[in-house]
Amino acid sequence: MPDTSTHHPVDQAMAAVSRADFLPRGARAHAHVDAPILIGHGQTNSQPTTVRIMLKLLEVHPGQRVLDVGAGSGWTTALLATLVGPGGQVIGVERHESLIAGANAALAPYSQSVAHIRLATKGILGAPEDAPFDRILVSAEAERLPMELTDQLADGGVMVIPVRGTMLRVTREGDDAQVTRHGGFAFVPLIED
Repeated sequence: MPDTSTHHPVDQAMAAVSRADFLPRGARAHAHVDAPILIGHGQTNSQPTTVRIMLKLLEVHPGQRVLDVGAGSGWTTALLATLVGPGGQVIGVERHESLIAGANAALAPYSQSVAHIRLATKGILGAPEDAPFDRILVSAEAERLPMELTDQLADGGVMVIPVRGTMLRVTREGDDAQVTRHGGFAFVPLIED
C-alpha cells in the first residue's frame, strides 16, 4: 500500500518544484489554488491534490525509468524527475507541439538532465521505442485501459491512469496485469490518434 506520511518523497518533491513555474504568466498568482488551471489548447495543469494522489499510487523510486503521458506544462515531468533523481530517466510525451518548448524551459532547472518532453508520435500511444518503463503516469482520461501502454511496462512495473472517471493502478506481472481502483477523478480526454 502506498505510504501516506507527511515525509513521503512525493510531498518533498511537491515542496521542491514550484507549480507556478509551469503556469502561463497570467495564471501564476493562482498556483496555490487546489484546482486545475488552463494552460492553453484546452489542456490543464492538474489539481495538486490529484497529482499528489497519482504520484503516491505510482510509487516512483530513485533510478527508475518513467514515462509521463500528456506532459502538458511539464509540472508532473519535473516532479517525476525529482523522484527518480540523477540515476533515473523521465520521458514526457505531449501531443500539443506549442506547449513543448515552454514546458522544457520550465523543466530544465528541475530535470537534473534526466528528463525531457517531446512531441507524441501521431497514432502511437506512449513511447514504445523507449520501453520498457518502470512507471507510467497518464494525465488524461482514457475510455478503456490501453493495452499498448500496459505493454510498455517492465515486469513489475506500475501505471496510474484515469479510465472512464476512475483512477486505476495497473501492475504488470509477466503477461498479466493486476488492476486496482482508487476513486473518481475528471481529466481531459486521452487522444489516441
